[in-house]
Amino acid sequence: MESHQENIILVKKVCEIYDNLSKLETLKPCKDVDNLFTELVHTCIPHSSINIATLPPNIQEIRFKLIKLCGEAEGHLEAHFSTIIGSYKNPLHHLNVFPYYSNYLKLSLLEYTILNQNCPTKAQAPKCVAFVGSGPLPLTSIVMASHHLKETTFHNYDIDPLANSMASRLVTSDDDLSRRMVFHTADIMDVTDELKQYDVIFLAALVGMDIDEKVIVMEHLAKYMAPGGILMLRSAHGARAFLYPVVDPQVLQGFDVLSIFHPDDDVINSVVISRKPLMPVNTNQPHLGNASIMPSSCKYCEFQAFNSPLNNMKMIEE
Repeated sequence: MESHQENIILVKKVCEIYDNLSKLETLKPCKDVDNLFTELVHTCIPHSSINIATLPPNIQEIRFKLIKLCGEAEGHLEAHFSTIIGSYKNPLHHLNVFPYYSNYLKLSLLEYTILNQNCPTKAQAPKCVAFVGSGPLPLTSIVMASHHLKETTFHNYDIDPLANSMASRLVTSDDDLSRRMVFHTADIMDVTDELKQYDVIFLAALVGMDIDEKVIVMEHLAKYMAPGGILMLRSAHGARAFLYPVVDPQVLQGFDVLSIFHPDDDVINSVVISRKPLMPVNTNQPHLGNASIMPSSCKYCEFQAFNSPLNNMKMIEE
């Protein structure tokens, strides 16, 4: 009963924050925007028993609109700090100017460790990786290339030419990263045979603002990726689903889900790792509608206690 009451208070608080955000004239960084999104994150980060799928339609609609606002604000925030960081002589020495840089360090370490655990990266690190939806501040690619996959080439895809221009400016002063970081201005739905060259593809959390859009992208990747290729996805769990879309394994047609990890600290995104099977599969099956893709439990989810940095992170299991 106490948990139910806590969830009611949580939803009420999230709706109040949404109402205040929706009244703002702009979502570009400023005191009001920063305060409201900080309040939203602090509201949604603590562990919660809330089952997003059971919320009534009016709350689901608010959640969808809130995710779009979060995506818009995140884009403005990244562009703002990309401009600041890019103004330095050596931009890569000033990445910590971005207020959430430490979160990206943790998330990238988590994703690398998961990748390393599920794939033979120690024996043969991926030669070519793609990040779809890299944006003006491609911190995941930069951190991965700088700290974890130091011989790998990273191809960053974004539909916005200005975002790519800002992102490429961050690495031009670094001889190594400027050689290994490639930027493509393209809609990923127009990229076909080139996808076969990537050993691993990362899909940003906000590529596909709702699950139907995201499924279309995933089906496209399943069609054109090389068999055995790895797809890394970012999802959300519990109240964090008010901030980012939830990716359920049932919608990953054309991929075998290997593991799903739910951090229980200030790393907001869950991580889903999947592999395209070596044998052809039918990716033309109709996917489930919105009402069916967020069950309260997930048989694929697991917490793997192995000797890795994951042991030092708070994790939860569905």
